[in-house]
Amino acid sequence: MCAFKQLLETHSIHQTWIAKKMNFSPATINKIVKYGDYPKKNADAIKQQMIDLLVGEGLNETEILTAMDAVQLNSDRDQTLEIECTAAPTDEEQLMLLRKQTLTPAAKKQFMLFKNIFTDGIKSANELFQNSDINYVRESMWQAAKGNTSFIAVIGQSGSGKTTLREELHDRVSRDREPVVIIEPYVLATEDNDIKGKTLKSVHIAEAILAALAPSTKAMRSPEARFRQIHNLLKESSRAGHHHLLIIEEAHSLPIPTLKHLKRFLELKNGFTPLLSIILIGQDELKIKLAENNQEVREVVQRCEIVTLEPFTQSSLVDYLQHRCKSFDRKLSEFIDESGIDAICAKLTRNVGRNNQHESLLYPLAVGNLLTGALNVAAELGESVITGDLVKEV
Repeated sequence: MCAFKQLLETHSIHQTWIAKKMNFSPATINKIVKYGDYPKKNADAIKQQMIDLLVGEGLNETEILTAMDAVQLNSDRDQTLEIECTAAPTDEEQLMLLRKQTLTPAAKKQFMLFKNIFTDGIKSANELFQNSDINYVRESMWQAAKGNTSFIAVIGQSGSGKTTLREELHDRVSRDREPVVIIEPYVLATEDNDIKGKTLKSVHIAEAILAALAPSTKAMRSPEARFRQIHNLLKESSRAGHHHLLIIEEAHSLPIPTLKHLKRFLELKNGFTPLLSIILIGQDELKIKLAENNQEVREVVQRCEIVTLEPFTQSSLVDYLQHRCKSFDRKLSEFIDESGIDAICAKLTRNVGRNNQHESLLYPLAVGNLLTGALNVAAELGESVITGDLVKEV
C-alpha cells in the first residue's frame, strides 16, 4: 500500500470525503493518492488545497508532505522503468486484453453480488443473449446439425461466445429431440505441428466417429479397413434416421493436411444422401488458413462457409448487459451509469491505421472482465455505481 493511502487510512479519512470537499471526482483523488497524478491545470494549487484540508483534520503538514513525496518518487521510478522496458506506443498498437478479474469481497458486499453475473457461464438456454448477429451464427450451426448445410467454420475472438453457442447447440438438440449424433474429437494438447503439441489427424477423426456410433466395436487395424468400417456405420445410422455432425473445437490448430482431408469426410454418402456435416470452431487464425489465396486448401475453401461472431455495438452492448442483469432479477442501473457504458466502448474500441480500420474487443469475456475491475474500483472508492471516470481507472 502506498504511503499516502496508508496515512489517510490511519486517520480514518476516506477518499470520497476528500473528493466532495475539494469538488473533484473520486477517480481524480484516487490518482493523486495512489500515483501523485495531479490534474495538469493548477496542480500546485490543488496540492496545497489538499494539504490545507488534511491539516484542518489534525494531520501534521510534514507528515503529509513526506507521504506525498514518497508517492511521487515511486511513480517517477515506475515511469522510468516503463520507458526503458517498452517501446513508445504507436497508432498501430493493438488493443490490450485485460487479465482475468475477480470480484473483491468489498465489491461483492457493496453490490450484493455473490455470483459474478457478468463473467460466469450460463446455466440454461434462457440465459443465452440473442441478437441478429448471434442468431445468424446460432441458426447456421443448427442448419448444419440438421444436415441442411454441410460445412461451416465459426470464427471469433477469444471470449466472443463460440463455446457457449456449441454448448447451446448440444442443449437444443436434446431439447428438440432431434435425431442428430454429435461427434467431437478430443482436442486437448492439439497443435498444428508435432513440435509444439500433437496434431489431430484423419485417423483420430475416424476413431471419434467409431466411438460415437459403435463404442463397443473394435476398430479395424489397417487404415483402409477402418475408413470402410466407419463409412458402413454411418450408412447404417443414416438408414435408422440419424444425421451426423462433426464438431472440431480449436480448429485454428488443425494442420493443413487434416483440413484438406475434411473434404473427403464430406464426400461420404449413401447414394445422394450426405452422411456427415462439419462445424469448425476457431479463432481468427482459422480464417487465415481458410483464405481464398491459400492454394493448399482450395478444395476446402470452396466448400466451407465462414460465419463470424461479430463484437457488440454500443446499443447491443447495453442490450447484452441488461439481459445479463435481468436473468438474475437485477437492473443494469444498479451497477453502471450511461457514462460508464460510453467509457467501456471507448476503452475496448479504437480506429487504427491510415484508413481508420475499426478494431473492437467488445466481446462478452472482455466486457465482463472490465466491468468486474470497475466494480472493484467503485467499491474501493465507496461509489454506488460505475462511472466513466472509474472505468478509466481499470
